[in-house]
Amino acid sequence: MNEAKQVPWTGEPNQRAINYLNEEGKVIVCPTKVGYIIAVSDKKGLERKFSAKNRKRNKPGVVLCSSLEQLHELAELNAETAAVYETCWNNDVLFGAILPWKESGKAYIPNDGSEELMTDVRGTSCFVIKFGVPGEQISKELWDQKKKLLFASSANPSGKGNRGLVEGIGEQIAQEADLIIEGNDYVASIQPDKTLETRYEQGVMVSFVDQDGNLIPEQGDQRSITPAPVLIRKGLDVEKIQMYLSDQFNSWDYRHGEYY
Repeated sequence: MNEAKQVPWTGEPNQRAINYLNEEGKVIVCPTKVGYIIAVSDKKGLERKFSAKNRKRNKPGVVLCSSLEQLHELAELNAETAAVYETCWNNDVLFGAILPWKESGKAYIPNDGSEELMTDVRGTSCFVIKFGVPGEQISKELWDQKKKLLFASSANPSGKGNRGLVEGIGEQIAQEADLIIEGNDYVASIQPDKTLETRYEQGVMVSFVDQDGNLIPEQGDQRSITPAPVLIRKGLDVEKIQMYLSDQFNSWDYRHGEYY
């Protein structure tokens, strides 16, 4: 008997998704705070993701972290950049920043060629926290059980939104996925006062690296410092994140779309 490809999120960790992602080359679709993502765990999955999205390969890959401990294990941070993540974590705010990998952190990237597809030419990736309970549950299980990483991308044809609806992921992605977790109600619950036209369909992204991909230095109480953090993509809770950046840094830039 064939199991249904699309299943509702029940509030519990989806064991089928966890099992699939512990196999080779599997692709799942999962709800987040801002819509649906494609999630994979190895190079074959990454290749299938790029194919399903018709996506360019020059963008930094997204790594979903289920704890601050995992983030610190993987990425290079200093006290100031770590403080922004911690504030977002404590306030349950979706946040992603471009960071260099720790050399020791790279050991967790599957030794199958994934690194080429997970990092940009500078060797950086976007490390994301508090992206939504359904995916956080899966990421936590993979990391706790096998120190396995969860890589993600929005589940829509590149450049088009899914409107936070499983029906919006597109036929190509729906066909490619091995499992689709439906959570339209969960997505809608995050921005209950917004309409399909006014809701944020993405999370905020900040760059914590300079043009060569090196972690920006600590500022202390200096002013007019370059390089500084750059907010490169607005999104859900951008107002809160701008306040967190202002609390932590005297100098940071808003340059929407600069990296892309």
